[in-house]
Amino acid sequence: MTTTEVTPSQRYRDSFPTPVEDFAIEGIDVLDVPLHSAVLPPTPAHPGGSGLGYGATREEARTGAMGEMAEMALSLRARQGVQREQGSFAEMTRRHGRDRVADPRELCLEAGSDYSGDRVLQWLPMTRLRDGERVLVPAELVASAPDDLPGDPPPGGWLTTVITNGQGAAFDADRAVTHALLEVLQRDGNATAFRAMDRGVVVDLAGLTDPDALALLDRLDAAGIDVVVKLASTEFGVVDLYAVGCSRDGSEPVPVMATACGEAAHPDRDTAVRKALHEFASARSRKAFMHGPFDVVLPATPPGYLDHWRGGHPPERLVEEDRALQAMLEWTRMGTSALVDLLQDTVLSRRSTVALTDLPSWSGDDLHATVTGAVQAAGHDVLVELQPSAGDAVAAKVVVTGLEVETMSYGRIGERGVRRLVEADAGLAAVGADPGGWARVHLTPAAEERLGGPAWFDRAGADRRVGALYALYREPGRHVVAEVLEK
Repeated sequence: MTTTEVTPSQRYRDSFPTPVEDFAIEGIDVLDVPLHSAVLPPTPAHPGGSGLGYGATREEARTGAMGEMAEMALSLRARQGVQREQGSFAEMTRRHGRDRVADPRELCLEAGSDYSGDRVLQWLPMTRLRDGERVLVPAELVASAPDDLPGDPPPGGWLTTVITNGQGAAFDADRAVTHALLEVLQRDGNATAFRAMDRGVVVDLAGLTDPDALALLDRLDAAGIDVVVKLASTEFGVVDLYAVGCSRDGSEPVPVMATACGEAAHPDRDTAVRKALHEFASARSRKAFMHGPFDVVLPATPPGYLDHWRGGHPPERLVEEDRALQAMLEWTRMGTSALVDLLQDTVLSRRSTVALTDLPSWSGDDLHATVTGAVQAAGHDVLVELQPSAGDAVAAKVVVTGLEVETMSYGRIGERGVRRLVEADAGLAAVGADPGGWARVHLTPAAEERLGGPAWFDRAGADRRVGALYALYREPGRHVVAEVLEK
């Protein structure tokens, strides 16, 4: 008697009590690499979620979509019925002890915001990985979507916009945490190193051995698509890369396809390149699917999909913002050629080269220990919330003290960001006296001492630097652009 092995995508599907709707997205791009959509409609039995996945095979793409869907749905499930404790940082430390409350100043706050140790916040528990102790963290930094925070906010509102950084899903806790932590490292490493701040550090791929990556490079070339892999960081022994590019003849049917980007962070250079390239290739179709007109989307979806989605859909990973919508609409109106011209001095720039073979490689058997060990050895606490399902799947939310994200979009910056911008002479951060009208960076006294004084961030200057590229940072929700175009 033989048994049929259950695929990873089926294990995700079986982890939820209600049916999952999923389908391959095909026919949008000439490249047509595997891209998959998975939707768990919200029901009284379980919160909903949605995800898009990619990969070298259909099963890999389906699994990725199911995993992203699980991250969202399990995050919502974890919030159900949970009471958030309210109090200021000062009050919470008196209640619970300094070691059991995360200092918001170490969690990358918005420069110039009205945070103080006496501001009343709401808090949720996480687990500190190095010792297993319970640590309270501001709720908006534990949440991954606005719907994760039902009920009223604290009296002064939330500290910052909720984002999806630091989520992972797998079939065991260590893998889920590693997935989430690598996302945190990826976003920290490229926070001020790509998009509008692109340094143009090109990776020479000579010596690449991953067969899937090499095959995809051949497919991209045959399809007339130029792609360049760039380096953001190698901190913590993790290779933080991203892939960008566009067609040689400007033939993208939806202009936003030319802004496709694939990001990756992994201790092994070949593994990072493989992920970045596959995410880039699928991002061409993903962006057209998400933000293209309905006449592009409809042929790529099963019958009834759009009517069902427009009639009511599960929560989105993306936060709805008018600024992001307006930026995306402007890209749509300007056309592919003009959009590519807009990207030349930043996203598509090539200023220096680094050899792939000079970047770290890794072939160990415990990725979790390698990555968490490197981060903790550098003095950062890894804070974890596990979000189990009713089946095999488990999701994780990870917050890391001292690491940064969303500097150029939301003005979130801490000690690392200040140091990087000052060392790069970017003209956006300063230490010492206020240059005049800049926003004070929220830092601990110890961080200010290490930097040499109070730090300042030019939020208006950052907005000018981002300019028309804002939709690289924050995207409108699925099919929102199409809805506007149809009105």
